[in-house]
Order: sequence, then structure tokens, then C-alpha cells
Amino acid sequence: MFAKILIANRGEIAIRVARACKELGIATVGIYSPADENSLHRRCVDESVLVGESAPQASYLNITSIIDTAKATGCDAIHPGYGFLAENAAFARACEESKIAFIGPGSQALALVGDKVASRNTVTKMGVPIIPGMQIAEKEVNAFKKIAVQVGYPVIVKASMGGGGKGMRIVRTEQELEASIEAGRREAKSAFGDETVYLEKYVERPRHIEFQVLRDTHGNTVHLFERECSVQRRHQKIIEETPSTALDDALRAKMGEAAKKVIEAAGYTNAGTVEFLLDEKRNFYFLEVNARVQVEHPITEMVTGVDLVRNQILIAAGLRLGFDQSAVSTRGHSIEARVYAEDPENGFMPCPGKILYLREPAGPGLRVDSGIFTGWDVPAFYDPILSKLIVWAEDREAAIRRMSNALREYTILGIRTNLGYLKRIADNPRFGRGDYHTHFIEESESELAMPDGGLHTALIAASLILAQSRSAAGAPPAGLVPRDTTPWQELGHWEICRR
Repeated sequence: MFAKILIANRGEIAIRVARACKELGIATVGIYSPADENSLHRRCVDESVLVGESAPQASYLNITSIIDTAKATGCDAIHPGYGFLAENAAFARACEESKIAFIGPGSQALALVGDKVASRNTVTKMGVPIIPGMQIAEKEVNAFKKIAVQVGYPVIVKASMGGGGKGMRIVRTEQELEASIEAGRREAKSAFGDETVYLEKYVERPRHIEFQVLRDTHGNTVHLFERECSVQRRHQKIIEETPSTALDDALRAKMGEAAKKVIEAAGYTNAGTVEFLLDEKRNFYFLEVNARVQVEHPITEMVTGVDLVRNQILIAAGLRLGFDQSAVSTRGHSIEARVYAEDPENGFMPCPGKILYLREPAGPGLRVDSGIFTGWDVPAFYDPILSKLIVWAEDREAAIRRMSNALREYTILGIRTNLGYLKRIADNPRFGRGDYHTHFIEESESELAMPDGGLHTALIAASLILAQSRSAAGAPPAGLVPRDTTPWQELGHWEICRR
């Protein structure tokens, strides 16, 4: 087993990995940039090291600095989390060359599945259906135009070396294509350190279904069933659930076996996710392999009882999986909502700033994977995810109610967040019926918009509380004690509504 692991990430995922290491008795080293000097993940590791300036390219994407830090601190393994260098084959190769274990697939398998174009070609040879598109990553715009004409508009431009919606652009006409390619390249370069993009046919109104897979270095492979990831904004998932309402047992089994086949053909080890699009006729198409632990991994853990991060570490250490496919089952229903520092009423623009007050929900069936605290400054340099709210219940209806109630309790003041928006999704009848696809948010824009009304009531209530607390010449009335919060914070969840 490893003695010390460097966690090459930040925020809630760095904390999640640190907790798994602590349970295994493994020492941890964290890294940070100046923008993260006061971040929570630094408090959750045994030691932390400054690796570069705040810009991602100078810190969390700086392979040389991260490898040097691992060597200097005596680490024998590196966990990349998700995003940044998690799917970077050059980083995995640098770890191998430095005799440091990379907690993920080997560099060759990562180069294959991490490159979306190469993985598409591998899957084609295996007979798994794929979406029509590029077979090689082209650089010239004319090559993109030629493929777009062949497969037919609309098409989608995607980053070759990463996921999470970064670098994606839907293109409906040739006039939009060149600008979309350039924008996709810039975003892919910033997010993953690689500007390569490719093109494929855009499937209208699909369901986004992914299968979690684990494979050890001894050839044992299991899938841990599916996650439905169709509630997306700007091609990024914001609510995920398992099981999916779109699958029956027969289709679930067929897609699960296809996912295992993809992983085995690539010689892939560790945790990975095979993603599919499911069309309106229930035909599924291979989309890509996400060669890392996913943001939404907790919902799989909730329904299966399998600790994915712990298994990542054990597999990387050379241990066998402690179970086979027949031992994997699910119980109940789980939903995850991603909490972002963003303004849903303004195109989901990131909203960095200081968190003045934080109250996280708690109770049975609730889990919060968080990287924030009261007084923390949310930096402008990175993805604006703050935390993940995960619920579990015996059935889907109960899970949705639990999510709605938890979102009502969740309070973050000082910055704009999507908490109210997430609650409106949870309360939406169409979501409640499970009748949605990847365009759900665009098609439900008016239903999900912030409702009018409520501001005057909040102002009056706050004024009454404030007046009461200042009565008797500034002394607290009998029965009241001094407090260090404001009436606004004591009101619980509230929103300022636009008219």
C-alpha cells in the first residue's frame, strides 16, 4: 500500500480523496495556488505545497511543478481527482517515468480513451454503435466543414482530451462553424492544456446515460450500473440520478456489458465511466470514456455501497477487486445536485466573491461533498463548483422530496448561487415524471425562471426582527440573546426576485 499520496487537485474533490486516504492510513500532500491559499482542502491534508501562480496553466496544470512537489515530499502516488490533469496522458507518463504511481489508467490506455477520437475508432472495431463524426483529429477548418456536410447539420464541436462540457459548441450552420472551432479550442486549452477538438453529428433530444466501471490490474471488470446525466446547462451536468427512468432491466444489462467491453478492449484499469447517448427510439450510441472519477460518483456509492475512491487507490496499489459482477446490486434511488457560484438569471455566469454565511442541510439520507466555508473567497480562476448535495431514499419520489427540502435548507449568502434554480428543477413536474432529455433546461426556461413576488415579505420580516432586537434602548429583549448573524441570515433561504 502507498505511504503518501499527492492530491493534484483542489476543492471538494481534493477533500474527498484526502478522506479516503485517511481511512486507509495514508499520508496526504495537497497543492495550492495563491488564489487557494485559504481554501478548505489545505486543512484536510497532512501538508500542502504552493505549486505556482493562480492561473491554472501555472499551477494545477503545471506537470513539472506537481511532479517535483511529489518527489520533494516523498510521495509514492498521485491522485488527479477530476478535471485539470486527470485525463492527461503526458501527466500519467511523467508519473510513470518518475516511478510515482498514477491513480488512474496507465498512460497508454489513457492516451487511447482520453483521446475521444481514438476511443471512437476503437469502439467502432468492437461493434459498439457510435455517433457519425471524425475519425482523426483535424486541424484545418476545411476538414471540419467537409465532415459536417457528410454527417449533416447540426453538429457538435468537442474537446478531444477532456470532458465536463468544456470546449463544446453546437453548430447548426456552416457560418457558425469556424468561430465555434476557435472558441472550443480556447476553452479546451484553458481547461485541459490541450486545444485539440473534433466534430460529430449532434443527436437531438437524447438522454445522457453513463455506466460506472471498475477494472483491476488482474483483469477483473465490473460495472456499477448507470447514472442519468441529462439535466445539463451549457453541456455541463447539474443534476444526476440513479437509476435512470429511461432504462428497463434488459436495456440496462445490454448497455452495462457494452461498457465493460469498451474498458477491456482499451486495456483500461482503475475507475472509468463509459458514456452513451440514448435516442428517442431507445437506440444507444457510444459517446466517450471519462477516464477518471466523475463529479457525480457519490450517487453510485449511495445505491451500491461501493466506495469508488477507495477502490481507485486499492486498484492502483495492485490489489484485486474484492467482488465480482454478481455481487453488485443497487438499493433505493439517489440524486446529486451540483451547487455553483453562478447566476442562472444571467446566462449562468460565474459569480466569485466572499461567502458571508453558510448553512448546509443535514439529516437522514443526506450527504454534502463541499469545499467551502463562511468567510471564504470564491476565486475567479477555476470552475465555479462549490459543493455537491447528494440524497438517497427508498424510491425516486421520496428522493426528489428529500432533495427539494434539502435545497430549501441550504443557505449561502454573499454570492449568487444556483440553489434556488436547483430547487425549481427538483419541483418541476416534468422532472418529477422522469420525462426529460439533454434539452430539458432550454425547453423549460420559463418554468425554471425565478418567480416574481416575495421581496416585500422578506423586507418586512427582516425589518421586524431587526426592530425587535434593537428595542429597550439597544438591549436585547427578555428571552433573546445577542447574536452574530443578521436577520437576513436568520430568515433561512430567500431570493430577491426581479419583476
